[in-house]
Amino acid sequence: MTATAQFPQEQSKTGEFARQEDAFRDWISNDGSTRYPAVAGRYHLYVSLACPWASRTVIVRKLKGLEEAIGMTVVDPVRDEFGWAFRDGPGYSTDPINHFAFLSEAYLGTDPKFEGRYTVPVLWDKETKRIVNNSEDDICRMFNDVFNQFGRAQVDLFPKDIAAEHEEVSQCIYDKVNNGVYKAGFATRQRAYEHAVRGLFAALDTLEVRLTGQRFLFGQTIVEADWRLFCTLIRFDAVYYLHFKCNLRRIADYPNLHGYLLDLYQQLGIAETVNLDHIKRHYYITHREINPTGIVPIGPELDLAKPHGRERL
Repeated sequence: MTATAQFPQEQSKTGEFARQEDAFRDWISNDGSTRYPAVAGRYHLYVSLACPWASRTVIVRKLKGLEEAIGMTVVDPVRDEFGWAFRDGPGYSTDPINHFAFLSEAYLGTDPKFEGRYTVPVLWDKETKRIVNNSEDDICRMFNDVFNQFGRAQVDLFPKDIAAEHEEVSQCIYDKVNNGVYKAGFATRQRAYEHAVRGLFAALDTLEVRLTGQRFLFGQTIVEADWRLFCTLIRFDAVYYLHFKCNLRRIADYPNLHGYLLDLYQQLGIAETVNLDHIKRHYYITHREINPTGIVPIGPELDLAKPHGRERL
């Protein structure tokens, strides 16, 4: 038996979810090498606080102190057949920049022939009135590297001395964990689902061991890969464990990963980037092929402020 695909254009014949490529990959520079200069107030970030990919850009913007230099608008967490929408509600709003009703207008305004899925995040150029970039990887790198004169230059989430290993770890986290939960949740055949889940938990088991004797993935310093992992961990027990059937273990069942999650959540300013109401309502209401009733669970009860003890490491 084959289930109905969440995104039919991104589903293989054997039931695997194959995520679409990011369509817009232009670059902002501070050396005149691209058409987009690093200028405060010129760019605007469209995000969903429900989306783990978008949330990573929100975190990097916060850590780099770029709130004044780069504006941000949060979309309605419930996505319907028209895609992400701009509406007024708790923690989200209408679009103050372009007065778009839907994010699709940004995509079609940039490329009228665009036929893919309208995804967040989107980094918008207010001067040329087009999307600069819709890749969270690129956006995080640009926020880290080219806006230092407008924010906290001392914060470096991509240290050069660990660049090669950092890239390797990040790629593994992306493939097995960040995208792994989606490959499990959006699988339409049993074999594809089981393959994704086993790969996911093998990666989590490896990360649990890595965090046994060190506070973060690379010792005492928090880098971009930590926030990449955090964005999946913070959603795991509330959504992925049940909704995506990633139920071999909870993150709460991993002593090191759970303490690590609490440690990151309790870093200055991070809690305000996390909205569990948006997260839960997005997944449970939007994915009707997976949850036809649209009922949102009231649990689990998560105490994200309790002591984690990892400072001893």
